[in-house]
Amino acid sequence: QVQLVESGGGLVQPGGSLRLSCAASGSIFSRYTMGWFRQAPGKEREFVAGITWRGGSTNFADSVKGRFTISRDNAKNTVDLQMNSLKPEDTAVYYCAADVNYYYTVLKNSSEYDFWGQGTQITVSS
Repeated sequence: QVQLVESGGGLVQPGGSLRLSCAASGSIFSRYTMGWFRQAPGKEREFVAGITWRGGSTNFADSVKGRFTISRDNAKNTVDLQMNSLKPEDTAVYYCAADVNYYYTVLKNSSEYDFWGQGTQITVSS
């Protein structure tokens, strides 16, 4: 079992940047895809970005392409989400998740992920 803990959330102005980190602890799988999801009030939980275990393949939601970057450091068991040019529409609780079955690709369906963090609040407002 893997425990995931997000950090780096907070309040940021529109156009600003923020970097989220997700630290994994417990029984770490050698191969797993890491993904970021978010959920805003009144909206469905949606896929934001993901990265395969080796880091060779990434995937992003259309709404964040060109603005967000995902990376991972397997030696440190962390995955980061660099968020630039933030918009009020990015306001949500952000979750990191691990997919141990489809470690070779990035799936966008939240039901495919096996382990979840508790989430961190991101608020984009002036």
